[in-house]
Amino acid sequence: MGFVSVRLCTGILARWTGICPRSVCAFSGMTISQIDEEVAKLLELKAQIGDDGKQPFQLKTAKGTRDFNPKQMAIRGRVFNTIVNCFKRHGAETIDTPVFELKETLTGKYGEDSKLIYDLKDQGGELLSLRYDLTVPFARYLAMNKITNIKRYHIAKVYRRDNPAMTRGRYREFYQCDFDIAGQYDPMIPDAECLKIVHEILSDLDLGDFRIKVNDRRILDGMFAVCGVPDEKFRTICSTVDKLDKVPWEDVKNEMVNEKGLAPEAADLIGEYVSLQGGVDLAEKLLQDPKLSQSKQACAGLTDMKQLFIYLELFKATDKVVFDLSLARGLDYYTGVIYEAVLTQAGPSPVTPQGEEAVSVGSVAGGGRYDGLVGMFDPKGRKVPCVGVSIGIERVFSIMEQKAEASGERVRTTETQVMVASAQKNLLEERLKLATELWDAGVKAEVMYKKNPKLLSQLQHCEDSGIPLVAILGEQELKDGVVKLRNVATREEVDVSRADLVEEVKNRTLQ
Repeated sequence: MGFVSVRLCTGILARWTGICPRSVCAFSGMTISQIDEEVAKLLELKAQIGDDGKQPFQLKTAKGTRDFNPKQMAIRGRVFNTIVNCFKRHGAETIDTPVFELKETLTGKYGEDSKLIYDLKDQGGELLSLRYDLTVPFARYLAMNKITNIKRYHIAKVYRRDNPAMTRGRYREFYQCDFDIAGQYDPMIPDAECLKIVHEILSDLDLGDFRIKVNDRRILDGMFAVCGVPDEKFRTICSTVDKLDKVPWEDVKNEMVNEKGLAPEAADLIGEYVSLQGGVDLAEKLLQDPKLSQSKQACAGLTDMKQLFIYLELFKATDKVVFDLSLARGLDYYTGVIYEAVLTQAGPSPVTPQGEEAVSVGSVAGGGRYDGLVGMFDPKGRKVPCVGVSIGIERVFSIMEQKAEASGERVRTTETQVMVASAQKNLLEERLKLATELWDAGVKAEVMYKKNPKLLSQLQHCEDSGIPLVAILGEQELKDGVVKLRNVATREEVDVSRADLVEEVKNRTLQ
């Protein structure tokens, strides 16, 4: 090495390895064996990084999103059907809106959650954002089309730049199932129906025990006022109280006092109120409260709360509903009643026999009244009173998937009613003709994509896919004008005339 200059050596190594000459200068003063060892390490590192210095492409879904396999989609389909049937049972019609809106449409509607909105790159002179929920687009739709009365449902994907928790059904892209009633009606009748709908859906889905917490934004605002919260801090303190279902009171108080500048005495007074739960009796008690009764807002909310429970009693839904002053829901657009449904691990009642609060395992629905939102979009500020509910469908899906997995339930991923099969060779054309007859008659049928499949293979496909019937063709059946109809589960076979096959398949699969 002594006869070769360090400059020449580093130049050769740089060309050989493709490594920056400055890095190679570190080799000066080493023995040849040491240099060989270091060069080998650098070449290995270079191979790992790649020639262009970029990390190798990782094939995966984007953060906070997921794919769904056929089994999962079959479960989702069942859940959607249950929800849509309930919405239709209550007289709702459906609409659809774009997946993105003008950024200005969404700005200022979600309070502190506005930071979670996905903004899109300017592609042509318009600043756009992905929709955060289905409520604000609905309000924009009403204002644009000058609609003052509608009962609608909308099932679609929404997007939030949130920190995902996939195992708890919390994603950045997810479905919402919304039901809303817009129009000027007598107090609490539409509100009670929305709660009844939540009660019906959660009961029909059989997810386990649940309760529906209700409160009123006017009661909250009145409570904040009498506790000494400055007007300008109402919304931000409300957003903090909204965290009570996730963190203990001490943490909530600490945020109100140390981060948001609320007086400790005011926080302590709030703490006394938000610990209260009950029913119509609690509303009556609070109407007599020396402090809260001084607020006209709170009294109006409490009077409506009493009326709400009267209607819920008529709807036979009070068994799962509890008036809970800790419920806040941080979205800015709520003006009256607010509610949230949570699954619990306790017995059949919202409160355990010992009087202890049931353990919550997650919110699965939420909503409330938002009388001022449509007016924010109307040029003349005309208001359209609205109340609605949104089902947290992703959490429901997660629970249903876990239940199916735990029970070992065999989930069918197709709705095929009958497999068209043959027992002999050279009958492909006859199978295709029969399949066409069945399709044209509205029967869900399948045929194997082979000219001469083995009968055992065709029967095995039915077993694997859960297809209940097999229509078997053979030379003799064709001569006699019949089809051998086989029940896959019982292996019972019966000859059915070709003319009666459609009706027979429909009758058997309907059962």
